[in-house]
Amino acid sequence: MIGEPILEVEGLDVVIPLLAGTLRPVRDLAFAVARGETFCIVGESGCGKSLTALALMNLLPRRARRSARRLRFAGTDLARLDERRMADLRGDRIAMIFQEPMTALNPAYTIGNQLEEAMLRHRRVSRAEARDRAIFLLEKVGITAASSRLRQYPHQLSGGLRQRVMIAMALMCGPELIIADEPTTALDVTIQAQILHLLAALQREFRMAVILITHDLGIVARVADRVAVMYAGQIVETGAVADIFARPMHPYTQGLLRCIPVPGRTRRGAHLGSIPGLVPSLMGELAGCGFRNRCVYASPPCAAGGIGLVPLSPQRAYRCLLPPRECAANAAAAAAP
Repeated sequence: MIGEPILEVEGLDVVIPLLAGTLRPVRDLAFAVARGETFCIVGESGCGKSLTALALMNLLPRRARRSARRLRFAGTDLARLDERRMADLRGDRIAMIFQEPMTALNPAYTIGNQLEEAMLRHRRVSRAEARDRAIFLLEKVGITAASSRLRQYPHQLSGGLRQRVMIAMALMCGPELIIADEPTTALDVTIQAQILHLLAALQREFRMAVILITHDLGIVARVADRVAVMYAGQIVETGAVADIFARPMHPYTQGLLRCIPVPGRTRRGAHLGSIPGLVPSLMGELAGCGFRNRCVYASPPCAAGGIGLVPLSPQRAYRCLLPPRECAANAAAAAAP
């Protein structure tokens, strides 16, 4: 970790009561994020990444409930805040860039109204000062003719411009932490690269902590300092991004990396790897390893009891019964041409 943590999460759970039972999409998550750090949460769709972000912001669906042994932001216990005090924090010191800007932006209000709202809510400023801040940030995120854009509505902007507006909106009050939930999902490759470069530049300039949620390991490799790999609502591996890519320990992480073409090593026309099988149901308690039905190394003990994270160093851990030496050998064999 780069420095002292600004966000500390321990034992985070999300439960959603349903007619068929209790859905547990986030289970016993633990991680910390330092100031100025980019922490990526990666995993396939449905693994609980977005619900983790919404739980941190206390923006879960009405029936969902969160609990945590520790949930602290810059010394503030988020788990004990009532909704009014949490609303004072959201958009001010913690901001979120949502996955789909077309649904996150209100179609009935202009871009200017929506940008100015956060600053007027959290700062004692005039509307003119809020407008000046909005223009400054729109220019900062690469939007030309910023003052005229304030009069436009979301449908009048392209997908890339809407995403840049969302980034500017998150920055209006100078937050200490930004949570970006798959901010490049709906964009083409060129615009994706521009948005990622923009986020990295703004992070360096404003020294923000960033939690980036994605399913794209290519994005993780480019921007992350540390990464947590999620599967079936749990973190199955965590560590520095270079360590995860060079020496993946968990079989799921190894499977994900086999799915990515490697320049100079993957032959043209060669088949990429895949992970057979289906994600387990997240209803009720999860007995044993959630990945065991898809794992080539699974054995009978994998079905019994809870399997905790095995620490390899203060910032490196994996959730598997296989010993570290065997996991490292499996990773080396999988990476061999």
